Amino acid sequence: MPQHIAPAIIIDGTLYTLLVFSLITWTIILFKVWQFAKSSYYNRQFEQAFWDSPDLDTAQSLPPEITRGPLARLANRGFEWLAEVQRSAGKTLKFRGLSQQQLLEQALRVQTQKEQRQMESGLTMLASIGSTSPFVGLFGTVLGIMHAMHEITSNGNASLNVVAGPIGDALIATAIGIAVAVPAVLAYNFFLRRAKLQRSTLENFADGFIHVIFGDDH
Repeated sequence: MPQHIAPAIIIDGTLYTLLVFSLITWTIILFKVWQFAKSSYYNRQFEQAFWDSPDLDTAQSLPPEITRGPLARLANRGFEWLAEVQRSAGKTLKFRGLSQQQLLEQALRVQTQKEQRQMESGLTMLASIGSTSPFVGLFGTVLGIMHAMHEITSNGNASLNVVAGPIGDALIATAIGIAVAVPAVLAYNFFLRRAKLQRSTLENFADGFIHVIFGDDH
């Protein structure tokens, strides 16, 4: 360590870094809890209204307070595609080479992937914080112990009372690093599972939507 850099500054910088990591983690956790809760509520509300509709025209004309959330956007993409294919079938390359059912499946799959990316936003940051925080804390601990040993050597006193205090203080960085990592890892695993469940919901709805559109053709 360069002599012109005070070890205490580096150690404090490590602790402040972990504090920032913790703030980011809990900000993401609170936001994702709100996002998933809102999406689940909107999905349940729209799915019930959609499948209770007597026909597609009624389902397409549901009130705005119902047509919110990932499922509603997926259905809206399907309706937009149906309107577009009626206007432009055979006139553009995008409607050639595949059957209409395959093209609708493709359009819904693209929208599903878009919704999935939105629900998984922020999870990479949680995974990164969960994996790096313990090492950041360990880095602070190592620097703290080195600083403590340097002070002990300078004072020429290696008694237990002199050694235990500085080393104990240095170990706090590792403990903080682990404390920051645990919520990040648990939240990452929880939200990743919720995102996968929502993807299954979207895919099941897309299958049902396609069956309603083309079911009579088989």
